[in-house]
Amino acid sequence: MPAQKRLLLLSDLMLLAVAVVWGSSYGVVKSALAFYPVLGLLALRFGITFLLLSPMLPRLRQADRATRRGVLGTGVLLLGIFLCETFGVLLTRASNAAFLISLCVVLTPLVEWLLLKRKPSRTEWVAVALSLLGAWLLAGDGEFVLNPGDGLILAAAMLRALMVCATKPGKGSTAMPALTVTAVQSGVVAFGSAAVALVLMPAQWQPLPSFSGHGAFWGCVLYLVIACTLFAFFAQTYAIKRSSPTRVALLMGSEPAFGALFASLWLGEKITATAWTGGGLIVAASLLATLHWRKPAAAEVPQGGSQASQASQA
Repeated sequence: MPAQKRLLLLSDLMLLAVAVVWGSSYGVVKSALAFYPVLGLLALRFGITFLLLSPMLPRLRQADRATRRGVLGTGVLLLGIFLCETFGVLLTRASNAAFLISLCVVLTPLVEWLLLKRKPSRTEWVAVALSLLGAWLLAGDGEFVLNPGDGLILAAAMLRALMVCATKPGKGSTAMPALTVTAVQSGVVAFGSAAVALVLMPAQWQPLPSFSGHGAFWGCVLYLVIACTLFAFFAQTYAIKRSSPTRVALLMGSEPAFGALFASLWLGEKITATAWTGGGLIVAASLLATLHWRKPAAAEVPQGGSQASQASQA
């Protein structure tokens, strides 16, 4: 096999692995929440990530003040995303969370229209309609029912869309290494979660489970840090440079399906045919909104492969 084809195959396998680990993260988070509260888990998960990436922090000195403020701002947005998302996972099924969070891809054109005055295309409007139908079928099995957890996941999807727009390439800003951005944002999420717990919800701040008696919990935490953040970040960054936007979008678009499958096998969640249909429509809508049905430019990267997307999954 030629070297170029081997690299393309490796890139595809890495992107598929990222879709699997990110899809499984919702079930893993739900398992971890059986041992430890939401805010404590977020502080622990992102605190460990921050410590591991802290050697990248000196690169902050190379950035101008506006860029540093922007990264801190997206860190606050990321804190909001994970507060909504993790409390949402606690209150709804992991399969619902995996499908509903992918609505961020469809919501992004609407946020762009509101904030950046870019009117959605006809294809994007079709994707919005498909996604709304899918969410209706998924959340209430065809009934107009939205539980609090589903609502929080939808809020997280909206915040993710806002983050994508907020991190569009800025004019006159200084480039900052992606790992430095992730380190700063992880620190904001960790310290922000701890502050919210200490000030507003002290019951969420509890002694850590012991290593000896709670191996399953620590396994979940390590999986979230190592697989869902560090490995996924490296793999996606590596693969996007060597694959086409269409292949990236198609492979990463399978994430919700892996999430639902993992929730069914790992947590024993029962997913009805109606819910599978709704989830499938959401995935189809995300792909429709992400793919460009024309010959893509060489440097074009779909929204799912953006640094903002990477950070919001970190």
